[in-house]
Amino acid sequence: MIIVMKPDASKKDIENVLKTIKDRKLRPHISKGKERMIIGAIGDERNLANVPLTTFAGVEKVLPILSPYKVVSREFRKEDTLIRVGGVTIGGRRIVVMAGPCSIEGREMLMQIGRDVKSSGASVLRGGAYKPRTSPYSFQGMGKEGLEILRAAKRALRMPVVTEIMDTRDIGLMTDYTDIFQVGARNMQNFALLKELGSTNRPILLKRGLSATIKELLMSAEYIASKGNDRIILCERGIRTFETETRNTLDLNAIPVLKKLTHLPVIVDPSHGTGRRDIVATMSLAAVAAGADGIIVEVHQQPEKALSDGEQSLRPDEFKRMVRDIGRVAKAIGRTI
Repeated sequence: MIIVMKPDASKKDIENVLKTIKDRKLRPHISKGKERMIIGAIGDERNLANVPLTTFAGVEKVLPILSPYKVVSREFRKEDTLIRVGGVTIGGRRIVVMAGPCSIEGREMLMQIGRDVKSSGASVLRGGAYKPRTSPYSFQGMGKEGLEILRAAKRALRMPVVTEIMDTRDIGLMTDYTDIFQVGARNMQNFALLKELGSTNRPILLKRGLSATIKELLMSAEYIASKGNDRIILCERGIRTFETETRNTLDLNAIPVLKKLTHLPVIVDPSHGTGRRDIVATMSLAAVAAGADGIIVEVHQQPEKALSDGEQSLRPDEFKRMVRDIGRVAKAIGRTI
Protein backbone atom coordinates (compact mmCIF):
# COMPACT_ATOMS: atom_id res chain seq x y z
CA MET A 1 0.00 0.00 0.00
CA ILE A 2 0.98 3.65 -0.28
CA ILE A 3 0.45 6.32 2.34
CA VAL A 4 0.08 9.81 0.89
CA MET A 5 1.25 12.47 3.33
CA LYS A 6 -0.27 15.94 3.48
CA PRO A 7 1.81 18.83 2.09
CA ASP A 8 2.16 20.25 5.62
CA ALA A 9 3.03 16.92 7.31
CA SER A 10 5.68 17.48 9.95
CA LYS A 11 8.88 15.51 10.40
CA LYS A 12 7.33 13.95 13.51
CA ASP A 13 4.25 12.86 11.53
CA ILE A 14 6.45 11.17 8.92
CA GLU A 15 8.61 9.47 11.54
CA ASN A 16 5.50 8.11 13.26
CA VAL A 17 4.27 6.52 10.03
CA LEU A 18 7.72 5.06 9.29
CA LYS A 19 8.00 3.60 12.79
CA THR A 20 4.56 2.00 12.52
CA ILE A 21 5.47 0.36 9.23
CA LYS A 22 8.74 -0.98 10.62
CA ASP A 23 7.08 -2.20 13.83
CA ARG A 24 4.72 -4.27 11.69
CA LYS A 25 7.70 -5.95 9.95
CA LEU A 26 7.32 -4.11 6.65
CA ARG A 27 9.89 -1.95 4.91
CA PRO A 28 9.05 1.69 4.22
CA HIS A 29 9.99 3.23 0.89
CA ILE A 30 9.89 7.03 0.58
CA SER A 31 9.10 8.80 -2.67
CA LYS A 32 9.17 12.60 -2.73
CA GLY A 33 6.96 14.10 -5.40
CA LYS A 34 6.63 17.73 -6.41
CA GLU A 35 3.95 18.48 -3.82
CA ARG A 36 3.65 15.47 -1.52
CA MET A 37 5.64 12.70 0.05
CA ILE A 38 4.46 9.14 -0.56
CA ILE A 39 5.47 6.30 1.73
CA GLY A 40 5.21 2.77 0.43
CA ALA A 41 4.77 -0.15 2.84
CA ILE A 42 6.64 -3.05 1.27
CA GLY A 43 5.90 -6.56 2.50
CA ASP A 44 2.88 -8.45 3.81
CA GLU A 45 0.22 -5.73 3.93
CA ARG A 46 -1.95 -7.91 6.17
CA ASN A 47 0.31 -6.84 9.02
CA LEU A 48 -1.15 -3.34 8.66
CA ALA A 49 -4.76 -4.42 8.19
CA ASN A 50 -5.91 -3.31 11.65
CA VAL A 51 -3.83 -0.12 11.82
CA PRO A 52 -5.99 3.02 11.26
CA LEU A 53 -3.37 4.85 9.22
CA THR A 54 -5.92 7.33 7.84
CA THR A 55 -6.32 8.74 11.36
CA PHE A 56 -2.60 9.42 11.79
CA ALA A 57 -1.51 13.04 11.91
CA GLY A 58 -0.17 14.21 8.56
CA VAL A 59 -1.73 11.37 6.55
CA GLU A 60 -3.93 12.48 3.66
CA LYS A 61 -5.01 9.06 2.35
CA VAL A 62 -4.05 5.40 2.11
CA LEU A 63 -4.27 3.60 -1.22
CA PRO A 64 -3.75 -0.03 -2.22
CA ILE A 65 -1.36 -0.88 -5.06
CA LEU A 66 -3.25 -3.30 -7.24
CA SER A 67 -0.39 -4.41 -9.47
CA PRO A 68 1.81 -7.30 -8.24
CA TYR A 69 4.89 -5.10 -8.64
CA LYS A 70 4.69 -2.29 -6.09
CA VAL A 71 7.67 0.05 -5.92
CA VAL A 72 8.28 0.12 -9.68
CA SER A 73 4.64 0.69 -10.60
CA ARG A 74 3.23 3.93 -11.96
CA GLU A 75 0.67 3.70 -9.14
CA PHE A 76 3.44 4.14 -6.62
CA ARG A 77 5.13 7.06 -8.37
CA LYS A 78 3.45 9.24 -10.98
CA GLU A 79 6.58 11.17 -11.98
CA ASP A 80 9.19 9.57 -14.20
CA THR A 81 12.29 8.42 -12.37
CA LEU A 82 15.49 10.18 -13.42
CA ILE A 83 18.73 8.28 -12.91
CA ARG A 84 21.86 10.40 -12.71
CA VAL A 85 25.26 8.82 -13.21
CA GLY A 86 28.53 10.54 -13.97
CA GLY A 87 26.89 13.73 -15.18
CA VAL A 88 24.42 11.85 -17.41
CA THR A 89 20.68 11.81 -16.71
CA ILE A 90 18.75 8.78 -17.92
CA GLY A 91 15.00 9.14 -18.19
CA GLY A 92 14.70 12.84 -18.94
CA ARG A 93 14.12 14.80 -22.13
CA ARG A 94 17.51 13.83 -23.51
CA ILE A 95 17.93 10.54 -25.38
CA VAL A 96 20.97 8.79 -23.90
CA VAL A 97 23.18 6.75 -26.22
CA MET A 98 25.32 3.95 -24.74
CA ALA A 99 27.84 2.37 -27.10
CA GLY A 100 30.93 0.22 -27.25
CA PRO A 101 32.11 -3.27 -28.08
CA CYS A 102 30.28 -6.41 -27.08
CA SER A 103 33.49 -7.68 -25.47
CA ILE A 104 36.60 -5.83 -24.36
CA GLU A 105 39.44 -7.28 -26.42
CA GLY A 106 42.32 -5.01 -25.45
CA ARG A 107 43.27 -1.59 -24.10
CA GLU A 108 43.92 0.26 -27.35
CA MET A 109 40.88 -1.32 -28.99
CA LEU A 110 38.56 -0.04 -26.24
CA MET A 111 40.22 3.37 -26.06
CA GLN A 112 39.81 3.90 -29.80
CA ILE A 113 36.20 2.78 -29.85
CA GLY A 114 35.53 4.96 -26.80
CA ARG A 115 37.01 8.01 -28.53
CA ASP A 116 35.00 7.28 -31.67
CA VAL A 117 31.63 6.84 -29.97
CA LYS A 118 32.11 9.80 -27.64
CA SER A 119 32.97 12.12 -30.53
CA SER A 120 29.83 10.92 -32.32
CA GLY A 121 27.50 11.62 -29.40
CA ALA A 122 27.56 8.64 -27.03
CA SER A 123 27.51 9.58 -23.34
CA VAL A 124 27.99 6.12 -21.76
CA LEU A 125 30.64 3.57 -22.75
CA ARG A 126 29.68 -0.10 -22.74
CA GLY A 127 32.06 -3.05 -22.74
CA GLY A 128 31.80 -6.64 -21.58
CA ALA A 129 34.47 -8.09 -19.28
CA TYR A 130 32.48 -11.22 -18.43
CA LYS A 131 30.46 -12.68 -21.30
CA PRO A 132 27.77 -15.37 -20.95
CA ARG A 133 27.90 -17.33 -24.18
CA THR A 134 25.69 -20.08 -25.56
CA SER A 135 28.75 -22.26 -26.19
CA PRO A 136 31.24 -22.93 -23.37
CA TYR A 137 33.99 -22.86 -26.03
CA SER A 138 33.25 -19.30 -27.17
CA PHE A 139 35.22 -16.30 -25.91
CA GLN A 140 34.09 -15.65 -22.33
CA GLY A 141 35.63 -12.21 -21.83
CA MET A 142 38.85 -10.92 -20.28
CA GLY A 143 37.53 -10.91 -16.72
CA LYS A 144 39.33 -8.70 -14.23
CA GLU A 145 41.86 -7.58 -16.85
CA GLY A 146 38.95 -6.36 -18.93
CA LEU A 147 37.61 -4.45 -15.93
CA GLU A 148 40.97 -2.74 -15.49
CA ILE A 149 40.89 -1.66 -19.13
CA LEU A 150 37.31 -0.44 -18.76
CA ARG A 151 38.23 1.69 -15.75
CA ALA A 152 41.21 3.15 -17.58
CA ALA A 153 38.94 4.11 -20.49
CA LYS A 154 36.40 5.64 -18.10
CA ARG A 155 39.07 7.86 -16.58
CA ALA A 156 40.75 8.80 -19.83
CA LEU A 157 37.53 9.57 -21.68
CA ARG A 158 35.60 10.91 -18.69
CA MET A 159 32.59 8.77 -19.52
CA PRO A 160 30.47 6.64 -17.18
CA VAL A 161 30.69 2.94 -18.05
CA VAL A 162 28.35 -0.04 -18.00
CA THR A 163 29.32 -3.71 -17.96
CA GLU A 164 27.57 -7.00 -17.32
CA ILE A 165 27.58 -8.78 -13.98
CA MET A 166 26.84 -12.51 -13.81
CA ASP A 167 27.64 -13.63 -10.27
CA THR A 168 26.80 -12.34 -6.79
CA ARG A 169 30.42 -13.01 -5.80
CA ASP A 170 31.62 -10.34 -8.24
CA ILE A 171 29.57 -7.43 -6.90
CA GLY A 172 32.24 -6.21 -4.47
CA LEU A 173 34.96 -6.41 -7.09
CA MET A 174 32.99 -4.83 -9.92
CA THR A 175 31.74 -1.92 -7.80
CA ASP A 176 35.23 -0.43 -8.10
CA TYR A 177 35.14 -0.58 -11.90
CA THR A 178 31.67 0.16 -13.23
CA ASP A 179 29.11 2.94 -12.87
CA ILE A 180 26.15 0.81 -13.99
CA PHE A 181 25.64 -2.90 -13.41
CA GLN A 182 24.09 -4.63 -16.42
CA VAL A 183 21.97 -7.72 -15.77
CA GLY A 184 21.83 -9.68 -19.01
CA ALA A 185 18.81 -11.42 -20.47
CA ARG A 186 19.93 -14.83 -19.18
CA ASN A 187 20.08 -13.50 -15.62
CA MET A 188 16.84 -11.53 -15.59
CA GLN A 189 15.34 -14.09 -13.22
CA ASN A 190 18.49 -14.81 -11.23
CA PHE A 191 16.72 -13.68 -8.07
CA ALA A 192 19.71 -14.15 -5.78
CA LEU A 193 21.70 -11.76 -7.98
CA LEU A 194 18.81 -9.28 -8.22
CA LYS A 195 18.36 -9.14 -4.45
CA GLU A 196 22.07 -8.57 -3.85
CA LEU A 197 22.11 -5.78 -6.45
CA GLY A 198 19.09 -4.30 -4.68
CA SER A 199 21.28 -3.75 -1.64
CA THR A 200 23.74 -1.63 -3.63
CA ASN A 201 23.36 2.00 -4.59
CA ARG A 202 24.51 1.57 -8.20
CA PRO A 203 22.15 1.94 -11.15
CA ILE A 204 21.05 -1.40 -12.61
CA LEU A 205 20.44 -1.89 -16.32
CA LEU A 206 17.98 -4.80 -16.38
CA LYS A 207 17.55 -6.55 -19.71
CA ARG A 208 14.38 -8.39 -20.61
CA GLY A 209 14.76 -12.16 -20.72
CA LEU A 210 14.75 -14.09 -23.97
CA SER A 211 11.18 -15.31 -23.48
CA ALA A 212 10.03 -13.06 -20.65
CA THR A 213 6.73 -11.23 -20.53
CA ILE A 214 6.56 -7.57 -19.61
CA LYS A 215 5.06 -8.52 -16.27
CA GLU A 216 7.97 -10.86 -15.58
CA LEU A 217 10.43 -8.09 -16.42
CA LEU A 218 8.71 -5.75 -13.98
CA MET A 219 8.59 -8.42 -11.28
CA SER A 220 12.35 -8.86 -11.68
CA ALA A 221 12.76 -5.10 -11.31
CA GLU A 222 10.66 -5.32 -8.16
CA TYR A 223 13.11 -7.82 -6.67
CA ILE A 224 15.80 -5.14 -6.96
CA ALA A 225 13.60 -2.27 -5.78
CA SER A 226 12.19 -4.24 -2.84
CA LYS A 227 15.68 -4.28 -1.33
CA GLY A 228 15.97 -0.52 -1.48
CA ASN A 229 17.54 0.25 -4.87
CA ASP A 230 15.09 1.77 -7.33
CA ARG A 231 17.78 3.14 -9.67
CA ILE A 232 16.72 0.69 -12.38
CA ILE A 233 16.89 1.10 -16.15
CA LEU A 234 14.70 -1.33 -18.08
CA CYS A 235 16.01 -2.61 -21.41
CA GLU A 236 14.02 -4.15 -24.24
CA ARG A 237 16.47 -6.33 -26.19
CA GLY A 238 14.26 -8.55 -28.28
CA ILE A 239 12.39 -11.73 -27.44
CA ARG A 240 12.53 -15.21 -28.90
CA THR A 241 9.78 -15.95 -31.44
CA PHE A 242 9.31 -18.25 -34.43
CA GLU A 243 10.96 -15.70 -36.75
CA THR A 244 14.41 -16.69 -38.04
CA GLU A 245 15.35 -13.75 -40.27
CA THR A 246 16.52 -11.81 -37.22
CA ARG A 247 18.33 -12.96 -34.09
CA ASN A 248 15.34 -11.98 -31.95
CA THR A 249 12.10 -10.07 -32.44
CA LEU A 250 12.55 -6.53 -31.14
CA ASP A 251 9.33 -5.81 -29.26
CA LEU A 252 8.81 -2.08 -29.67
CA ASN A 253 5.29 -2.52 -28.22
CA ALA A 254 7.05 -2.88 -24.88
CA ILE A 255 8.18 0.77 -24.83
CA PRO A 256 4.77 2.52 -24.60
CA VAL A 257 3.37 -0.33 -22.50
CA LEU A 258 6.18 -0.04 -19.96
CA LYS A 259 5.84 3.74 -19.94
CA LYS A 260 2.24 3.33 -18.78
CA LEU A 261 2.99 0.64 -16.19
CA THR A 262 6.17 1.95 -14.57
CA HIS A 263 8.00 5.18 -13.74
CA LEU A 264 11.39 3.63 -14.57
CA PRO A 265 13.34 4.73 -17.66
CA VAL A 266 13.23 2.41 -20.67
CA ILE A 267 16.03 1.92 -23.20
CA VAL A 268 16.34 -0.38 -26.21
CA ASP A 269 19.12 -2.67 -27.45
CA PRO A 270 18.62 -3.05 -31.21
CA SER A 271 21.95 -4.89 -31.59
CA HIS A 272 20.75 -7.99 -29.72
CA GLY A 273 17.16 -7.28 -30.74
CA THR A 274 17.94 -7.79 -34.43
CA GLY A 275 21.37 -9.41 -34.66
CA ARG A 276 21.82 -7.65 -37.99
CA ARG A 277 24.09 -4.68 -38.55
CA ASP A 278 22.07 -3.53 -41.58
CA ILE A 279 18.91 -2.82 -39.56
CA VAL A 280 20.30 -1.73 -36.18
CA ALA A 281 20.11 1.95 -37.12
CA THR A 282 16.57 1.66 -38.49
CA MET A 283 15.29 0.00 -35.33
CA SER A 284 17.11 2.56 -33.19
CA LEU A 285 15.17 5.34 -34.89
CA ALA A 286 11.93 3.43 -34.44
CA ALA A 287 12.68 2.89 -30.74
CA VAL A 288 13.25 6.60 -30.17
CA ALA A 289 10.06 7.45 -32.07
CA ALA A 290 8.19 4.98 -29.83
CA GLY A 291 9.35 6.77 -26.68
CA ALA A 292 12.57 5.06 -25.58
CA ASP A 293 14.77 7.05 -23.19
CA GLY A 294 17.96 5.69 -24.70
CA ILE A 295 19.73 3.25 -26.97
CA ILE A 296 22.52 0.78 -26.21
CA VAL A 297 24.38 -0.50 -29.26
CA GLU A 298 27.53 -2.45 -30.08
CA VAL A 299 30.32 -0.77 -32.04
CA HIS A 300 33.58 -2.27 -33.33
CA GLN A 301 36.27 -0.98 -35.70
CA GLN A 302 36.47 -4.33 -37.51
CA PRO A 303 33.25 -6.27 -36.86
CA GLU A 304 34.41 -9.14 -39.05
CA LYS A 305 37.27 -9.75 -36.58
CA ALA A 306 35.28 -9.19 -33.37
CA LEU A 307 35.54 -11.98 -30.79
CA SER A 308 31.79 -11.80 -30.14
CA ASP A 309 28.69 -10.44 -31.91
CA GLY A 310 30.52 -8.95 -34.88
CA GLU A 311 27.55 -9.51 -37.16
CA GLN A 312 25.47 -7.01 -35.18
CA SER A 313 28.18 -4.44 -34.37
CA LEU A 314 28.18 -1.10 -36.16
CA ARG A 315 31.34 0.39 -37.62
CA PRO A 316 32.24 3.82 -36.21
CA ASP A 317 31.09 5.66 -39.34
CA GLU A 318 27.77 3.80 -39.31
CA PHE A 319 27.33 4.67 -35.64
CA LYS A 320 28.01 8.34 -36.35
CA ARG A 321 25.31 8.45 -39.04
CA MET A 322 22.87 6.67 -36.74
CA VAL A 323 23.35 9.16 -33.90
CA ARG A 324 22.87 12.05 -36.34
CA ASP A 325 19.57 10.55 -37.50
CA ILE A 326 18.46 9.83 -33.93
CA GLY A 327 18.93 13.54 -33.25
CA ARG A 328 16.53 14.37 -36.05
CA VAL A 329 13.86 11.97 -34.75
CA ALA A 330 14.34 13.24 -31.20
CA LYS A 331 13.81 16.83 -32.34
CA ALA A 332 10.63 15.86 -34.19
CA ILE A 333 9.09 14.46 -30.99
CA GLY A 334 10.22 17.26 -28.71
CA ARG A 335 13.33 15.61 -27.26
CA THR A 336 17.06 16.04 -27.71
CA ILE A 337 20.20 13.95 -27.85
